[in-house]
Amino acid sequence: MRCALDTGATRTMISVAMLVTVGFDPSLEPERVQVTTGSGVEFSPLVMVRRIIALGQNLLDLPVLAHTLPPTAGIDGLLGLDFLRERLLEINFRQGLLSLS
Repeated sequence: MRCALDTGATRTMISVAMLVTVGFDPSLEPERVQVTTGSGVEFSPLVMVRRIIALGQNLLDLPVLAHTLPPTAGIDGLLGLDFLRERLLEINFRQGLLSLS
């Protein structure tokens, strides 16, 4: 799965198609969360994901937003601040390096 790191996103977001592919059905989730996007305000299902492994980190039981991303985005989701919380994010633009610990 390809995700972008988005320090402007409060929550982690995964495309509906990817969630369906791995066995979730976001349409059955009872909780909807208001999401403000570049195109307006929408309500997205909140899906509890048992485990996400990214950037060398292993998070358990993370509620993520199920949202349809534009096909031109070229990604399956966004890692938001809820994924980064309690960690140290270092971005070295000169060397093109990113680390999360």
